[in-house]
Amino acid sequence: MPASDTPSVTRRSAMAGAAASAAAASLPPVALAQAPSAAAPAGALEAPVTATLSLTVNGEAQSLELDTRTTLLDALREHLHLTGTKKGCDHGQCGACTVILDGKRVYSCLTLAVMHEGDAVTTIEGLGRPDSLHPMQAAFVKHDGYQCGYCTPGQICASVAMLEEIKAGIPSHVTADLTAAAQTTAEEIRERMSGNICRCGAYSNILDAITEVAERQA
Repeated sequence: MPASDTPSVTRRSAMAGAAASAAAASLPPVALAQAPSAAAPAGALEAPVTATLSLTVNGEAQSLELDTRTTLLDALREHLHLTGTKKGCDHGQCGACTVILDGKRVYSCLTLAVMHEGDAVTTIEGLGRPDSLHPMQAAFVKHDGYQCGYCTPGQICASVAMLEEIKAGIPSHVTADLTAAAQTTAEEIRERMSGNICRCGAYSNILDAITEVAERQA
């Protein structure tokens, strides 16, 4: 073989290449994943998509510039600073974030704010004030319908909207044809309020508070 065709591999270069390969193989997957690559430069993140949202909250017109991924719950708490609405499970399982949206109760953690352009939202702050309580708020105080109080704003918003559902004749699994608050029973209230969890277990007192308001409305 001519001298010019002889591979230029020496024992030293072969040993160095083997050492480099062994070092790379010993790195954990996380370290490899975090290594910068030519295809995706470090810090090259896409900017969030934003949108302007107009809605009415507790009777006041609001205009917000939001990331389109923002939930209604986070818009209320983080952007409008209405912290009465609580973030519990953040998965629609506890009811702590319940608000009244165009007269209907919703889990605000499960809906995007941008879906509610022009809608009217009522939070616990919009139902009453310390010097002028909503009848449901006053009933919860009277019957001690809370312990830690974390779920209470959602419980109250849900119960107010729930009684309006009964007035409107919206059926439930318990009563298929219910048209008047006078027909409200303990079983009916429990079933309709089953989406709001009280981890302290104040259910009997909550039931008493809602029953009193239902009887007054009847």
